[in-house]
Amino acid sequence: MIYLRSFLFQLFFWLWSATMAILMLVTLVLPRPINRAAMRLWSQGVILGLRILAGVRVEVRGQVPTGPALVAAKHQSMFDVFSQFAILPDACFVMKKELLMVPLFGWHGLKARMIVVDRDGHSAALKKLVRDSVDRMKETRQVVIFPEGTRGKVGEPGDYKPGIAALYRELELPVTPLALNCGQHWLHKSLLIQPGVIVFEYLPPIPAGLKRGEFMRELQTRIDGATKALEDANL
Repeated sequence: MIYLRSFLFQLFFWLWSATMAILMLVTLVLPRPINRAAMRLWSQGVILGLRILAGVRVEVRGQVPTGPALVAAKHQSMFDVFSQFAILPDACFVMKKELLMVPLFGWHGLKARMIVVDRDGHSAALKKLVRDSVDRMKETRQVVIFPEGTRGKVGEPGDYKPGIAALYRELELPVTPLALNCGQHWLHKSLLIQPGVIVFEYLPPIPAGLKRGEFMRELQTRIDGATKALEDANL
């Protein structure tokens, strides 16, 4: 049954995503709030498909950030990304520049004013990351960054990169850690979808003003600890 349900969901997911991506082309010449509403509809459709076709329910825990906010999230699957369009009021992701080359996705990423970084750009890339994040905060958006930089395997501690520390220092804002268990259900490099409950747990914000080392230790401890607890619960 899991193979059939996974097949039906994957078929729905790709057809729904392709249809929405094409229909959303009209939003490229319209005000960004219309594009944002379309992205939310797409994400809500995927969440509905997960529940009906794959037997996966999505649960949100903790205080969801509103207004200008900095969110540091665990990264286990691509669902970590587009789910946030349905949860956060106005999500803005830090994305690698290679994703701009993906047909349609790249165009919508630019229209949505995502923060594009060149991971080979070193100090110049960090400066651009901070500059663009400050700009997005003026739009009262929630900047979401994956400190690990890439998807990790379930059960493995993350390798946290310096980008989040630079944003934490320069923006002088609290950071909301986000733990999740998506990788247990939306399997990495697999078409199988495991039924159960995907949890997005927004943890209490880490206050601004900590020293870099203390902040990074606290961030990783909170995210990896809460993520492991969700994984061990085997929801």
